[in-house]
Amino acid sequence: MPSPDAHLSPIRRALISVSDKTGLVDLARGLAERGVELLSTGGTSGLLRGAGLEVRDIADLTGFPEMMDGRVKTLHPRVHGGLLALRDNAGHLAAMAEHAIEPIDLLVVNLYPFEATVAKGADYDTCIENIDIGGPAMIRAAAKNHAHVAVLVDPEDYANLLGDMDQHGGRTCPKFRKKLAQRAFARTAAYDAAVSTWMAGAIGDAAPRRRALAGRLAQTLRYGENPHQTAAFYTDGSNRPGVATARQWQGKELSYNNINDTDAAYELVAEFDPAQGPACAIIKHANPCGVARASTLLEAYRRAYDCDRTSAFGGIVALNQPLDAATAEEISRIFTEVVIAPGADDAARAVFAAKKNLRLLTTDALADPASPGLTFRQVAGGFLVQDRDNGAIAAADLKVVSKRAPTEAELADMLFAWKVAKHVKSNAIVYVRGGATVGIGAGQMSRIDSTRIAARKSRDMAAVLGLDHPPTNGSVVASDAFFPFSDGLLAAAEAGATAIIQPGGSLRDDEVIKAADEAGLAMVFTAMRHFRH
Repeated sequence: MPSPDAHLSPIRRALISVSDKTGLVDLARGLAERGVELLSTGGTSGLLRGAGLEVRDIADLTGFPEMMDGRVKTLHPRVHGGLLALRDNAGHLAAMAEHAIEPIDLLVVNLYPFEATVAKGADYDTCIENIDIGGPAMIRAAAKNHAHVAVLVDPEDYANLLGDMDQHGGRTCPKFRKKLAQRAFARTAAYDAAVSTWMAGAIGDAAPRRRALAGRLAQTLRYGENPHQTAAFYTDGSNRPGVATARQWQGKELSYNNINDTDAAYELVAEFDPAQGPACAIIKHANPCGVARASTLLEAYRRAYDCDRTSAFGGIVALNQPLDAATAEEISRIFTEVVIAPGADDAARAVFAAKKNLRLLTTDALADPASPGLTFRQVAGGFLVQDRDNGAIAAADLKVVSKRAPTEAELADMLFAWKVAKHVKSNAIVYVRGGATVGIGAGQMSRIDSTRIAARKSRDMAAVLGLDHPPTNGSVVASDAFFPFSDGLLAAAEAGATAIIQPGGSLRDDEVIKAADEAGLAMVFTAMRHFRH
């Protein structure tokens, strides 16, 4: 029976070559104190020597100088042989002795900052120069030989390595090395995914033969959409302002549904330029239940809340301007899961401090709704990829198809309603009056059902607010896709709508336009659809 220590591997020699120097000196000092010889390259060796550590240059190991502007320095048999040799294989040991190959027991490598270079908007040649070759090759070699070699690719594992060595008398255990190897392979996979995705965009290949996806664990979640589902949250490195980049000030950890709904809320409110005034969006189950603009955040929240007070309970509130105390006081009157905003002042945070279950997130910025990007959706056996829906419409893009042209007020509400409809699950119908939604119908199998549901919700709110007439009286209506028949349009007119904005393009457009004219409605076509499934 083998000894319990048979699979413990001693760390006697470490090769360190990193771009990110975070925590490096502490790690190297800890290794040196444990009797480990340090090998290093270029700037890494200079940093370690500057910290008073004894370091052996990689050129001394290989017998070759670094060359070609650092492109060639570790691609050598004495490096890869030292990483790949099986310590319990007589043939490997003989080859090492014959060719003066010294074993390397620990590899510490993080890669050229390719992703950061791309994020900065660098030109093509600069991005190419930041593609690491030697680093991924060494990482894969060390990870493959994890039976004998430990590999570190993340600074957050440095302390864990020293701890494992201390626990096992200067050696590492196989379970820990396997975990490090998995992380190493995942890192090189993510790196290659970033390179291939960038290159596809750089050469204009919208549908490359192979598409690689990668993410970094941000949070393990209590469960998924339902308690019987496991889940985790990964970031993609794009740093798009939103839930992935937000600072959480208070409240328990976000759940799967919280993250999904908060993303939907913040993407919607980002449609409204804060320079043009405060805006608020309230989301429930990824659909807006109220959106409004006003002269103050407080008023914007109140108007959004008055669209559907029932659905707003337990919802997500997104703001396009920093949160103030007065708005925080109003929001805190009902149970709210999450509030997300570009910022929050001290007084607002003090108000929420008494609401222990409310999560407050700040991001310092809004996402650019016009920016390019990709969205992904899994299907059985594969996944769908498409451009982010960053389509937008201005007044000049609209085609008036009815006899009556919209008034300036109707036109403003049409454009507002169109922005909201883009973020409502199809079939989507949005009634707006005076810069606030007054009825939203989402996710129905027929457009007329969405139209009627939105109108019914408005009638319900009229009773709650003590109004003589439903708020849809005098409203405009946005439809995310064309009206296939005139019935949906007529249902909107019965609810009190006076103007319609829709893509157009139905075989029965003439019939729908005629119905609009007979009802005295103004109608415009956008020639753009906003399906959201």
